[in-house]
Amino acid sequence: MDERTALRMLAADLPDAGDDAAVVDGLVVTTDMLHEVTDFPSGTTRYTAGWRAVGASLSDVAAMGATATCAVAVYAAPELDETDLADFLDGAQDVCDAVSAEYVGGDLDTHQEFTTATTAIGRTDDPVLRSGGRPGDLLCVTGELGRSAAAVRLFESGDVERANDLFQFTPRVRAGVELREFATSMMDSSDGLARSVHQLAEASDCGFDLDWDALPVHDAVREVATDDADRRELSTYFGEDFELVFTIPEAELDAARDAVDLPLTVVGRATDGSEVVADGDTVPDRGYTHGGD
Repeated sequence: MDERTALRMLAADLPDAGDDAAVVDGLVVTTDMLHEVTDFPSGTTRYTAGWRAVGASLSDVAAMGATATCAVAVYAAPELDETDLADFLDGAQDVCDAVSAEYVGGDLDTHQEFTTATTAIGRTDDPVLRSGGRPGDLLCVTGELGRSAAAVRLFESGDVERANDLFQFTPRVRAGVELREFATSMMDSSDGLARSVHQLAEASDCGFDLDWDALPVHDAVREVATDDADRRELSTYFGEDFELVFTIPEAELDAARDAVDLPLTVVGRATDGSEVVADGDTVPDRGYTHGGD
């Protein structure tokens, strides 16, 4: 059973689950677990691990249109090395500083594999859910796609310094808050653009028509990709980019671009029905899923 199947099984008992974070009386709460084997390629520094682990949870806060308040983390490793622990803490604090949040501690343990579990907390009285998209809305993304995929290729080739730099993404908390006034639905792209669009389609009960040529692809992807098909694979299906994927009425796009201090790219449009297509072909519901392909 993969993560999405498990979530569907639990839906009856957890009716409020399914968005990037839970919202209770204006309090936004989210938690994530990352492991060395599945989430941190060989060469990932503990500083990058701290930044990335806490950043992943902060990205979920951003996807709700919430301000980020604080974060905590569990740090577990075969041994509690002083340098590794200090570096992890520095990364966790720095990513919190980048979004005006506070890192307030956590828990320590020993474990056979380096593992971290992070929780981020934010606030909003008007969260942006995945379920508000409507036919005719534009589909947009922040920033660029494929950053993490390119980093993994660079880790594999031995360029670990540049790979670590690419792995240290900035959670789009500020953009999420600014988009709250305009977006009808929103989530982050941790599962990849294609899977994220399918999740928005399912939650909003609509379809999407994507424009492959419009995708904002990170320059590093162009450098490591072997051909156009590989470039699309890395930018569309790999995931772990932590950009925001959102729908917005066409009339609101210019105002949103004026409000948000980073590029917003239109990559498609919401349609009647339930299919996700591009250039007339069905886009597979494929991307990153814990416990599955």
